[in-house]
Parts: sequence; structure tokens; C-alpha cells
Amino acid sequence: MKILTENDLKTVYQDSSTCIKLFHHSDKAPILNEALNHARAEETGLNIPRLLEVTTIDSKWAIKMDYIEGKTLEQLMEENPEKEDEYLNLFVDLQLSVHEKVSPLLTKLKDKMNRKIDEAELDATTKYELHTRLNGMPKHNKVCHGDFNPSNIIVKDNGEAFIIDWAHATQGNASADAARTYLLFCLQNKKTLADKYLKLFCQKSDTARQYVEKWMPIVAASQSVKKKKEERDFLLSWVDVVDYE
Repeated sequence: MKILTENDLKTVYQDSSTCIKLFHHSDKAPILNEALNHARAEETGLNIPRLLEVTTIDSKWAIKMDYIEGKTLEQLMEENPEKEDEYLNLFVDLQLSVHEKVSPLLTKLKDKMNRKIDEAELDATTKYELHTRLNGMPKHNKVCHGDFNPSNIIVKDNGEAFIIDWAHATQGNASADAARTYLLFCLQNKKTLADKYLKLFCQKSDTARQYVEKWMPIVAASQSVKKKKEERDFLLSWVDVVDYE
């Protein structure tokens, strides 16, 4: 088996035509939830790898799916900087194609965000303000990927694109999904690309930038729950600078 990617949580292998995501921890609930999210996203008809099996390998939980031969959009952007605009257009079009779908059984984004705010290491006043802002946002039921970034897009040689990693999928407001993508670019020190992305997203979806920005403190607070020290100060700066109504 060939190792494709590896981090503290999991190792992803290629085994012939199969992709195996092997988890290093033994918490079964989040793994089964990821598989369930993937299956529900697959049912929408989006271009994603087929889920094949949830199993254990050497007492570790694993998810098996189709292996997609190609490069991530992140790799392509790094290798072909002159094509950045072309790739960014593809990226936003793919995200909008996700937002066109509905999946009534996915977790509601607002419910997940409210839980994350409760878990965040923030004072009670800030949490109250974030809950108030979140609960005042319009309710939508669009499929939201939750971790939409170029490393989660695989492009085959023929140009066909597949969206992977549905662990954080929810149903809710598409602007929250865009706010998270913007912050993910910023966390990679790609502020210029983040701004270009958000401008294009707002243009293509006919959404006011200010509306997406209203989601950013909420999304930043939820992202801070991951407790990555290198991210915390940046994310909390987004929470702190908000001028609440």
C-alpha cells in the first residue's frame, strides 16, 4: 500500500483502486459520523468518491472508498501559479454546486455552531453575543462542506473534479461555508488569495461581502475549538474585533 497523506489523526493509503483512511484514535463515533456524512453527500449526486466500507485494520478504524487518480487543486495551484484565476473559478463553481444540493438528514449547521461556541475557551459575554448573532442569522438548508479548501478537491487528468473529506458536512447557510473557506486560506497565510476568493464567491453567488463577514466571528470561534496553538491567536482576533449590534 502507498501512503498518500499522513497526520496526527490518520494515514491515507492507496491500495490499487481503493483509498483507505486509517484512523490513529479509537473514537468510533466521529468516524462513523464521517462515513454517514459521506454517504449522505454521495446521495445528492455530487462528484465524490464512492464509499465502499467501514472496517477495522489491526484494531484501528478505517474508511474505504474509491481511489481517484489525480492531483489536488492545491497542488495544481502551486505548480501552475499563472493559472490561479482559472483554478479559483473552478474552485468557487464547485463550492456553489455543493450549495445547490439539499440533504435533510445532515446535521444542522446552526446546531453544530451553537455547540462549538459552548465548547470554545471564551468568556460568557462573548459566547452570549456569538449565540445571539448566530441565532439571528437566516435559516437555510443548503449542503455545506465545512472544510472546503483546494486540498479537498482532486482533479483527474481529463479535468474532472472530485470533492473529498466530508467529515464536517452540515446543512445550513452557504455564507457560513464561505466564511470558513476564507478563514482557512488566511490560516495558511494566503490573505491575498483569501480576498480574491471571497470577491469571486460573492460575485458568482450574488451575496454581499458584508453578509459573509457577519459569519466570520462565529466560524472563527467554532474553529478555535480544535485548540491548535498556532491558530488560536489569529482566530480569537476575529472573535474580538467584532462590533456587535
